[in-house]
Amino acid sequence: MKKIGTKVVATNRKARHEFFIEDTIEAGIALKGTEVKSIRQGKLNIKDSYASIDDGEVFINNMHISPYEQGNIFNQDPLRKRKLLLNKREIRRLTGDIMQKGYTLIPLSVYIKDGLVKVELATAKGKKLYDKREAIAKKDAMRRMEQQQSLKYR
Repeated sequence: MKKIGTKVVATNRKARHEFFIEDTIEAGIALKGTEVKSIRQGKLNIKDSYASIDDGEVFINNMHISPYEQGNIFNQDPLRKRKLLLNKREIRRLTGDIMQKGYTLIPLSVYIKDGLVKVELATAKGKKLYDKREAIAKKDAMRRMEQQQSLKYR
């Protein structure tokens, strides 16, 4: 029986602060054994993970999936390289994007969609320190304006 719906398991909140997000794409993950059960329990971390393209295949690196408690000998290495499931056209497009100066592939979120584990992958460009400061200043200014508006209508 297939489960309908989407459940977000993990998000990379640091990514939007550290990078300019250009484009996103949904990809499946090739998982082994007890990794899916561990992900369903929410025991994964994508904070320091990134994706790379090797020999025409896309892999996600540094994605930590904690070992499943009842998994015993069937548990895999928590930080192993995992293959992402994309078609050839999508891989060619991503390869063209990361060949440009400064682009990288980072996961934004991992979720379960209709019973399958998916990852939202983004092509992103790293922010400089002054860009981060500018973004923080904009958020602060917007917050102050909203506070002024709420005080005005009281």
